[in-house]
Amino acid sequence: MKESARGDSSSIGTAEKIISFLAEGENLFISGEELSRSLGVSRSAVWKQIKALRLEGFNIAAEPSRGYRLVSSPDRLRAAALKGLIECSRIGKRIISLDETVSTNSVAFSMAEEGETEGTIVIADSQSSGKGRLGRRWTSPAGVNLYCSIILRPPIQPVAAPQLTFLSVVAVARAIEKVCGISPRIKWPNDILVDAKKVAGLLNEMSAETDKVNFVILGIGVNLNMTKEQFPDDLRHPATSLFLETGKKVDRTQFVRVMIQELDELYSGFLADGYGAARSEWLERSRLNGEMVTVTDSGSVKKGRVVGIDGFGALLLDTGEQILSGDVVIGE
Repeated sequence: MKESARGDSSSIGTAEKIISFLAEGENLFISGEELSRSLGVSRSAVWKQIKALRLEGFNIAAEPSRGYRLVSSPDRLRAAALKGLIECSRIGKRIISLDETVSTNSVAFSMAEEGETEGTIVIADSQSSGKGRLGRRWTSPAGVNLYCSIILRPPIQPVAAPQLTFLSVVAVARAIEKVCGISPRIKWPNDILVDAKKVAGLLNEMSAETDKVNFVILGIGVNLNMTKEQFPDDLRHPATSLFLETGKKVDRTQFVRVMIQELDELYSGFLADGYGAARSEWLERSRLNGEMVTVTDSGSVKKGRVVGIDGFGALLLDTGEQILSGDVVIGE
């Protein structure tokens, strides 16, 4: 596991701190003297790091008597750059970015067990064993998609934890709409579809006791810029990327910023008023409302017409069945 940056300024290098300062400057010039003083290094050291960052692909303007300004960043999900762009009350105050890891959910789960604070985000450029639902593998090539996991510690009963899945699904759907201008549909419980093809999936994992939740990990995977050649041949269901659907490359940093801010808003609302608002929006975006479906779960098969979801997120069929888990396929 190679770590490229950490969200707390005490543990990141000078280059990361410079990017953080420039990103927070919102396109304003920051003098070399101010950077030198803030970072506790010489102005020549600042200039050396600026040159190194330019080699990495950062477009940093420099003007005499005015200083430096961040014009654009390479398409890398760096913690410092993200931290300078995200303004949230609970989520994103600490961001850990990894060049590569086995699974962001596994990393976040281990950190949560060790006491990591709520709202911490683990984000990776690639995963060697990304997790999908029902033990499936999430294909995770480098440099094109979003793979992240978020630690939450909600004061709720374990039975209510599945409600958090609906928050993350709605947040991703909103981000797709705002960044890409297309309206995705949701397939219970945690898939996001564009033109009936899967573009994103969510996987939540929980640590709980009988009467309380210790923490929940929200795992989010979104196919942003994958090409046709990068999808495996053995997919169970049709999949796509936002790039393939729009013909335009998605700015990954912008997408993360919008998604996290939407999730932070939804989570704050959830803590204050429950998940009713997120549930209503989920239902409005649902691909399954009124559809005949076949649900397979551990060998059992159930069929019926979808009439909604209950207060804890279970899928409801007109047969009276309450579906807690399983694979849903439209049609009989």
